[in-house]
Amino acid sequence: MTDRLTLACIDSEAPPLFHASPDGIRRAGYEPEAAELIARELGREVDWLITSWTEMIPKVQSGEADAVWCGQGITAERQAQVDFSVPYAIFNETVLVRAGDTARAPEDLAGYRVAAIANSTNMALAETFPGIETVSFGASDDVFADMLDALRNGTVDAVVDDDVVTVPLGADPDFDIAFTAPTGNRWGVGVAKGNSELLQQLDQALATVIADGRLEAIWSRWMPDLGFPLNTPQEGR
Repeated sequence: MTDRLTLACIDSEAPPLFHASPDGIRRAGYEPEAAELIARELGREVDWLITSWTEMIPKVQSGEADAVWCGQGITAERQAQVDFSVPYAIFNETVLVRAGDTARAPEDLAGYRVAAIANSTNMALAETFPGIETVSFGASDDVFADMLDALRNGTVDAVVDDDVVTVPLGADPDFDIAFTAPTGNRWGVGVAKGNSELLQQLDQALATVIADGRLEAIWSRWMPDLGFPLNTPQEGR
């Protein structure tokens, strides 16, 4: 019987990273396909444990999930809670505003209410913008959709998120891209502290699929407009 790999994630419509699950079991997008590739490399199959953004890491810490594979930038705060694999993605961050807004630089946002996910790399970036008020989002079934709704209805004036999910929204008539910050945030798979066996397995599998081009093929299929960032060796944890 094939071993299972239980991965914690939110259920949200955030293409091309992932689409909302049609049944709570199947998932599609870059992250799910990359995770399933790694699981096959390890001779395992993925079970998705869908939960809220704030509960993903606790699910790993409690043993309910083997790892969190869901938009986790490798930050010092998260590294204190879980151990991270080598990166499977590197993204910059984009500021999204309502259509017609003329803001095109951080200083243009003075006086704005700027939304980002609580305790995220996006929020850390927002906190560097001069004269803005940050608005934290989290602990919902679809935090990304909640932020977009808040931007549409004027509850907030801008949203900060990763370029991979915000850049496609530049074609949406409701939104404009203000600017992209070249932050180069590394995303990794978070496993429980001390689970060195799984961590080593993930690192080895990621190194293999990066070297042989399989991960790049998935990246290019889902994100053809973003260059694959992992052709050169990346720092580990």
